[in-house]
Amino acid sequence: MTTTRTARELAESYFTAWEAGDFETMRGLLAEDVDFVGALGTAQGAEEALAGLKGLGRVLEKIDVKVRVAEGDEVITWFDLRTGIAPPAPTANWMHVADGRITRIRVTFDPRGLLAGFADQV
Repeated sequence: MTTTRTARELAESYFTAWEAGDFETMRGLLAEDVDFVGALGTAQGAEEALAGLKGLGRVLEKIDVKVRVAEGDEVITWFDLRTGIAPPAPTANWMHVADGRITRIRVTFDPRGLLAGFADQV
């Protein structure tokens, strides 16, 4: 558990910053060696993870959080990912926090709508 912010508070800050396009704040929340695995790809390290989040951030309109559950250093956030190119995608995000930073992120959703939306932009 963190001494300054709880895992839940870090998750809330992460989603608020992502929705606002505030990647400087997001960078401060991620561990250098953050490990990201999601429906659209994987990333090792903070810079790779931010690059992926910025890419999706180009079409992100809203993160409509339905529920957030925290237990110790683990947080699961269930939300609708709303973009300008696809119908809302119900999404689960599982984070692990250690030493005051997000160290692991796992995301799952059906990516077909987003993939079709990205293909239409080409």
